[in-house]
Amino acid sequence: MDPKEALIALNMVEHVGPVRLRKLIDHFGDAPSILRASRNQLQAVPGIGTEIADSIAGWETTVDLAGELKRIADFGCHVLTGDDALYPPSLKEIYDPPVVLYVKGALTEKDHHAVALVGSRMVTPYGTETARKLAYQLGYVGVTVVSGGARGIDTAAHQGALQSKGRTIAVLGTGINLVFPAENKDLFHRIAEDGQGALITQFPFNRKADKQSFPIRNRIVAGMTLGTVVVEANLTSGALITANMATDYGRQVFAVPGRIDSPRSKGCHDLIKKGAKLCEGLEDILSEFEYLFPASNRPASAAETGQLPAITLSENEQLLYGLLSETETTIDELIQRSGLPSSVVSVTLLGLEMKRMIKQLPGKLFIRSR
Repeated sequence: MDPKEALIALNMVEHVGPVRLRKLIDHFGDAPSILRASRNQLQAVPGIGTEIADSIAGWETTVDLAGELKRIADFGCHVLTGDDALYPPSLKEIYDPPVVLYVKGALTEKDHHAVALVGSRMVTPYGTETARKLAYQLGYVGVTVVSGGARGIDTAAHQGALQSKGRTIAVLGTGINLVFPAENKDLFHRIAEDGQGALITQFPFNRKADKQSFPIRNRIVAGMTLGTVVVEANLTSGALITANMATDYGRQVFAVPGRIDSPRSKGCHDLIKKGAKLCEGLEDILSEFEYLFPASNRPASAAETGQLPAITLSENEQLLYGLLSETETTIDELIQRSGLPSSVVSVTLLGLEMKRMIKQLPGKLFIRSR
């Protein structure tokens, strides 16, 4: 048994978490030696009681390692450990980094520059639009967007990053073969199969979501990123757990303000009161990471250069841009005149807005900006 297979097995043993495993490896030298150890040898390690020693010593009766390795191969995913070059370096710095990461898709060195975008499952149109815009902007300048794959803000964040042709990573609170929520099946497929990111989890196959799995998931979101942006959240939202973990890890926390009378804004406003940076747009995020994105390296505006940057428009973007002018046009008119579904029109207009080709005015009115 090689060290990676041993770590996969240990990750499947109940109650053997990252902290205990680190103590065990320090004592025995490597993962295979842990699995070969006797109960008495295991109990000699500080923090390893009788129950855990019994679980490890009898691991072959509870863990189907051969079956798990076959599931990994059949599903087309792979497993990373802390010794692998593509294991997120920021994640290694936290107190309890995952023993293994199941990965569907691919992590790359580009993902070292990642920002988490999280929020409530129950969202307002303002929250959805803001998350999608911020994710699009981050993806456009080369920042990987990390979120939890949940409905609401997480989904909007992944969608915005994909629309920008940037990278996005969904950290799951289940086994990698499970789709939760079910409506994100197509989204997960796009992330993992189109070369724009990855699905990752520390949980073995067929592990279902529960109240414990989401905080465990959230620590990975916070731990593998440079900072966490909370877009919309009430005071009991799990997104606040992610933000608090980010603070514990010494990472920057941002919060998007909202309406003062909206319960969905209470969590963000509370974070701002406690010292989170108020986030109104991309510049508020990038200004915290000047060493990665100095102003001189950012795409210059036409006002700064005196000329328009070269921009490639998709077929739908060309169509909608051609229907706009300096005169205000409603989104309903654009839907009617273009013949495109309303959802396609909304996403396409967002793309044009991010490319600074158009402006959105109050009342869902649109004009050309160049």
